[in-house]
Amino acid sequence: MTERWPGAASLTYSSDDAARLDDPRGRDGSLVDHAVILVHGSLDRASSFRRVARRLEEFLVVTYDRRGYHHSRALGVPADLPTDLPGHVRDLVEIGEEVARRAVNVTVVGQSFGGDVAIAAAISRPDLFKSLGAFEPPMPWYGFQNRSRDHRSTDSLRTSFNHDALERYASAANPPPLSNDPETEVVAFFSRMVGGDVWDRMPESMREERIKDGPALIGDLRSFRTAAPFEITDLKVPALFGRGGEKSAAHHREGVAWLASTVPRAAIYEIENAGHGAHLSHPNAFASFVRAALAFAHHRDPTVNDAAAVE
Repeated sequence: MTERWPGAASLTYSSDDAARLDDPRGRDGSLVDHAVILVHGSLDRASSFRRVARRLEEFLVVTYDRRGYHHSRALGVPADLPTDLPGHVRDLVEIGEEVARRAVNVTVVGQSFGGDVAIAAAISRPDLFKSLGAFEPPMPWYGFQNRSRDHRSTDSLRTSFNHDALERYASAANPPPLSNDPETEVVAFFSRMVGGDVWDRMPESMREERIKDGPALIGDLRSFRTAAPFEITDLKVPALFGRGGEKSAAHHREGVAWLASTVPRAAIYEIENAGHGAHLSHPNAFASFVRAALAFAHHRDPTVNDAAAVE
């Protein structure tokens, strides 16, 4: 690997249980048929895909800690490469280029904020990624937001495809201001997504590790507050949008349904009984979602809501 800062450098730290970029397949110059890059969400890490990757042994699977998260922190983050959405997209594209030297077809699948990174990368390099999977990617600038902050209907907040979208979202949703204190934002985010009682029960060492990810988390959250990160209608890559069942938040479920009906060459895949963290709670079903996204590389319709999506 080169000494520059690409996200690819952090592949060194991928889970030992997942196929990594140093997987011997493709090293002899022959190309594997399919590779998939899994992109984790906010306050998460590559190892969260461990059980999913074990179920995808027939593919070259690449996982990595996004810049600023977990093991990638040891690499340092140069000042000209901040931890924001454009930076994560730049890393993913470099990883995709490296993986494309080993595989004929490269698919990218992201969970939560990782889905936004995957979408933005596919928009910027449709030649690189043959298909895309995004599981409940946040889309607040299109009006899909947590109802705890705004009780109006999603339809009344949804915006059109234009560059005023974020300004209208900010005034309508009134998102709380972000602090510059990593611990404050980590505790608030973890409590919101998982539960404050879970945070309180975590060992001190685990809490400290998560707090170290705080600057990267703040970068993720700020990515939605400065400018609309992308226009979804610019996405030309075949896309599979995944969501959980009734355990998932309404704004995530409605957002995914809207994406699947709005984006050309897109479809919806639901994992029944799962919530936002389906890759952790339902690894078999999430692996089926990944396989369906891989099938989309050949323009095959995925099997939606099939038995494999129930766990």
